[in-house]
Amino acid sequence: MLVVDDEPLARQRVLDLLDAEPDVEVAGVVGTGRRAVAAIAERRRAGAPVDLVFLDVQMPGLSGLGVVGEVGPEAMPVTVFVTAYDQHALAAFDVAAVDYLLKPFDDDRFRQSLDRARQSVRLREVDALRGRLAALLGARAAPAERPSAPAYLERIAVEGRGQVRLVPVEDVDYLASDGPYAEVHVADQTHVIRETMQSLEARLDPGRFFRVHRSTIVQIDRVESILTAPGGDYAVRLRDGTRLSLSRSRRDEFARRLGLDPGGTSA
Repeated sequence: MLVVDDEPLARQRVLDLLDAEPDVEVAGVVGTGRRAVAAIAERRRAGAPVDLVFLDVQMPGLSGLGVVGEVGPEAMPVTVFVTAYDQHALAAFDVAAVDYLLKPFDDDRFRQSLDRARQSVRLREVDALRGRLAALLGARAAPAERPSAPAYLERIAVEGRGQVRLVPVEDVDYLASDGPYAEVHVADQTHVIRETMQSLEARLDPGRFFRVHRSTIVQIDRVESILTAPGGDYAVRLRDGTRLSLSRSRRDEFARRLGLDPGGTSA
C-alpha cells in the first residue's frame, strides 16, 4: 500500500489508522504526485507492484487525478481518493476510484473504505488468477494442434469464502451492474466480480444472453415474458418470478429474439 498526501498530518492520520490493521503493509509514504508516479513505477519494475493507494486529490504540481492520468487508469493500483472537497467525488469515480474519503473522516468511515478497497484488491487477484489459468491451459496444447480460444465466456471466476470457483455461464440467470462491479445471479446466490456491463456483453454469447437494459444482461432462456406497465415502461419476467427493467429502445429487438410480435405485449 502507498500513502500519498502533501500534508504531513494527513499522512500520519492514515498511517495511525493503518497501524490497527495487521494484514496491511505500507510500502511507502510520499508527499507529491510526481513521487507517487515514480514509486508505483519502481515497485512494478521490482516485481512487487503496489496493490492499493490512498491518494490525495489536491496536491501542488501534480494532483491525484494527474497521477492516475500519468500511470494510466488500467495500470493504476486500487485507489481511494482523499479530499477536502466533495465536488471531486464524481471525477474520482470517473477514473475508477474504488472510494473516496472526505476530510475530516472518522475511524468508522476509514474502515469502511478500507474494507471496500480490500474487496477490490481480491477481485483483481481473481482476474489475475483467471488469466494465469487461461495461459496454463493454452500452454498445454500442442503448438501444431492448439485449439483456437473460445469466442465467448464459458465460465466466470468468482470468489467466496476464501476460495475461487468457476461458475458455468449456463447456470447464470442474469447479471446486473453495481458501480464498478457486476453482480452474477445464479439461482438464489449472488456473486460479485469486477467487470463492466460493456465488457461482459462483448464476452458473452449473444445467442444466449441479451442486454435488456444498460445495467442488466439476462440469459434469454430464463425469460418467461415481456411485461408492459401502464406508464409505457417495460420489464421482463424470469421463470423464477424476478422482474427486471427492459429499455424501450431494446424492447422490439428483444421481442423478436423471443419469437414474439414486437407490436404485441404479454403479461
